[in-house]
Amino acid sequence: MKKLRVAVMGCGRIAAVYKTALQNLSDQCQVVLAMDKDPARARAFAAAFDGCEASALVSSAGFASALSHSGAELVHILLPHHLHGKYAVATMTAGVDVLTEKPIAITLEEADRMIAAQKTTGRQLGVIFQNRYIDGVQRVRQLILSGQLGEVKGAFSTLNWHRPPSYYECDWKGRWATEGGGVVIDQAIHSIDLVRYMTGMDAVRVQGHTARRVLRSIEVEDEADAAITLENGAVYSFFASNYYTFNSPIRVEIHCANGTALLTQDEMTIHWTDGRVEDIHPAAAASAAPGESYWGAFHEMQLRDCYAALRAGRKIPWSAQDARKTLEIVQGIYLSARIQSEVTL
Repeated sequence: MKKLRVAVMGCGRIAAVYKTALQNLSDQCQVVLAMDKDPARARAFAAAFDGCEASALVSSAGFASALSHSGAELVHILLPHHLHGKYAVATMTAGVDVLTEKPIAITLEEADRMIAAQKTTGRQLGVIFQNRYIDGVQRVRQLILSGQLGEVKGAFSTLNWHRPPSYYECDWKGRWATEGGGVVIDQAIHSIDLVRYMTGMDAVRVQGHTARRVLRSIEVEDEADAAITLENGAVYSFFASNYYTFNSPIRVEIHCANGTALLTQDEMTIHWTDGRVEDIHPAAAASAAPGESYWGAFHEMQLRDCYAALRAGRKIPWSAQDARKTLEIVQGIYLSARIQSEVTL
């Protein structure tokens, strides 16, 4: 089997997850280039892979030259949020496919530019939402889309995590211009995406509220809540904060006519109306994953899926257009909070 030549752009904290995933996928891919604004970080990442070169992200010309020289067929973008669009467009323009970390971008306009570049260049652009690969999430999506769980009546999600002031001691976190928001776009975007994914529905209206209650050193919100109306009229109740004392397990619940599904971190329980209880445990243990425990163990699954699609000439799963719809809800919460009124999406 021919190995896919991949490059990694951005060697910060989340790169630890990718390093392990890429090592586990060494039979399917060859890491040929690591790029970061800090040359030492790029070299440290590259050292984990035989034949991998390191390059500093210093200029557009230098970036394009390093990418061309490497022969990379896919670039993983792990950069700060505000740089996703710039480098995704540049990478596709150079003739290379892209798989970027979430969010796709920090504005809908930037996401649209990325999608336009994808169409113009004919390259592929995918976005990481690794929690879609949780076993219970896959099961509930299948039950809802097949009609077995019945009509979706409502949903809720809660996220209460801990982000101390030290978390924001870098040159882009906690600022609207570079992070694009706070707890909603950075952490709870996963909860929003899971509700979209499991129900198979998009949102049509949002009434949102945001606040900065505890983390006074940042510009962006550390708490948010919203009433999000789905396509069928069901309301999704959303809450998120990142000033709690520890990273409490996320909870996402979908209430349907024939039962209720509750995801607690990566464990799913379905309570059927006929009295049955179905517990679905993940095959991949989150505790075995590198880095922060709340990242989970599912990046490798999405990367494996992506590589298989590229080798088979299929589209990368979870398109940029799909990721834009999740971003649209995030931006709907922010807009509603600013104008203090419900917004239509």
